[in-house]
Amino acid sequence: MIRRLLPLLALLPALALAEGPPRVELRTNQGDIVLELHEGKDPATVANFRHYVDDGFYDNTVFHRVIPGFMVQGGGFSLDQEQGTLRQKETRAPIKNEADNGVKNKSGTIAMARTGNPHSATAQFFINTADNASLDHTGKTPRGWGYTVFGEVVEGMDTVKLIAGVPTGNGSLNGRRARDVPKTPVIIESARRLAPTETGQ
Repeated sequence: MIRRLLPLLALLPALALAEGPPRVELRTNQGDIVLELHEGKDPATVANFRHYVDDGFYDNTVFHRVIPGFMVQGGGFSLDQEQGTLRQKETRAPIKNEADNGVKNKSGTIAMARTGNPHSATAQFFINTADNASLDHTGKTPRGWGYTVFGEVVEGMDTVKLIAGVPTGNGSLNGRRARDVPKTPVIIESARRLAPTETGQ
């Protein structure tokens, strides 16, 4: 019996390696983006994000805030096609900030957006288009908590750059005036988990 088990046990590390970290594909009207998630470093944040993906929450939402040389933000507003307005979607409860994991807001990483409350992140996220050290965790204080990085772009950084370069201006979010809103909607057409053997191509 032991002799039969030994070959199977030897395969376990290889099987775990083959499975790899979880990945999510965002299909946008500018191109596709594949994200690799830091499940071991941000378990609550990754579980929250994957829950929204599995629920189809991100389908037909937009990147509603774009600041060149800083970041592109999305995942919280849908486009009312008839009225041409952006409406905020209802979310689940906020999650705990996990920015104290030591992961930095470097170019190409994805992080949770939030309000001034460190533990207020729900569904919105942003992709850093520069190394943004000012967003990193420096201490467990209201100003020092920072923004939780929970993954990185592994395919489609060219798409992120296209989004970062779209013309922006004043717009309306939920009926309120806002800056840095793309003049032509940048739509996340779908978000889905990828199987371990899949890529975004």
